Amino acid sequence: QVQLVESGGGSVQAGGSLRLSCAASGATSKRYCMGWFRQAPGKEREGVATIDDDGRTSYADSVKGRFTISKDNAKNTLFLQMNAMKPEDTAMYYCAAGGGYCYSERPFNYWGQGTQVTVSS
Repeated sequence: QVQLVESGGGSVQAGGSLRLSCAASGATSKRYCMGWFRQAPGKEREGVATIDDDGRTSYADSVKGRFTISKDNAKNTLFLQMNAMKPEDTAMYYCAAGGGYCYSERPFNYWGQGTQVTVSS
């Protein structure tokens, strides 16, 4: 079992920055793909970015060049640095983990409770 707790959400004006954190605990010694997802009201959940244990990353086209996913293995913490934010980035952001490697459309077994991000114009 892995427990995930997000923090760092809040309100920011368009063009601003936020950094989300996700603290992981539990069976963290195994290999995991970790990712950030978001869901806006009335919309489906979408993947934002993923990172594997080798540091390989992938991003949704909508955030490429603006968001950066990273992790601190020593502290079992995942980050999402969000720059040049837009009102369409407004959503609940979730941290997720799944055993093994990252690949397209892979399932994630563990989810955090989410942290709200609001970007005003």
